[in-house]
Amino acid sequence: MSELYEIRGTGLRSVITDHLFRVGPQTIPDLLDALEYQGFTVAGRPAKTVSDALRWERERGRVRLVRRGKYAPAEMPRTTEQRIHRRAMELRARAGIAAGRDDEHFWDRVALYLD
Repeated sequence: MSELYEIRGTGLRSVITDHLFRVGPQTIPDLLDALEYQGFTVAGRPAKTVSDALRWERERGRVRLVRRGKYAPAEMPRTTEQRIHRRAMELRARAGIAAGRDDEHFWDRVALYLD
């Protein structure tokens, strides 16, 4: 099994917010699966860590709660969205390097993910 890149804080918030804006409403288990698919791991209690990150994003109006445990994108300024997307893509590239993936394979997976 390849090594997963541990993500936390601002990076975690960026990746999950970017994911919600690209994919749409997701449950916390769906988000955890997406993080693992992208090469990330979350330390501690992953569901609680992701929930805490989503609460932070909710307080800033970027994410909204659809129902208990399910979140959807809300609104954010274009420049904020671009900054978050750029940070998320940089972290996805680092996760690919940490897992020993070659660039071509990694970007093929990212392209499939974004389709």
